[in-house]
Amino acid sequence: MSNALDLKEFADKYVTLWNEPDPEARGALVRDLWAPDAVQVLTDPPQEMREAAKALAFPAPPLEVRGHAALDARVTRAYEMFIKAGEYAFVSGAEPYEPMAGVVCLRWKMRTTGTGEDVGGGFDVISLDADGRIRSDHQFIEMS
Repeated sequence: MSNALDLKEFADKYVTLWNEPDPEARGALVRDLWAPDAVQVLTDPPQEMREAAKALAFPAPPLEVRGHAALDARVTRAYEMFIKAGEYAFVSGAEPYEPMAGVVCLRWKMRTTGTGEDVGGGFDVISLDADGRIRSDHQFIEMS
């Protein structure tokens, strides 16, 4: 995946997945992008989860989903929460890069569809298997 064009195509496909309205197409993209036993880790859970953990004297836990079914559910829920109503869309951010073989870093933004204003975004550190599919995706959410 060291070809810059391949990295751009990968990042665009990754972002397209989160905007996909058709459940069957979304599921197919999950299976195409991720290895069957892949994991996605939301490294910085929402504030209310961090506060609840703190109240119990626990460190803020990362949230994790594993496998195609769980990943499909995760992507579907994000679509329902942020995209379905038509107010927002996810778009690619800065150019993706490969800091070492098999690791892709990419940025994305959540943008209003009306004004084009960026209201959030994130940074993902993705490790790939030998077939170029995601083995692990550590997602860091950035608020605007």
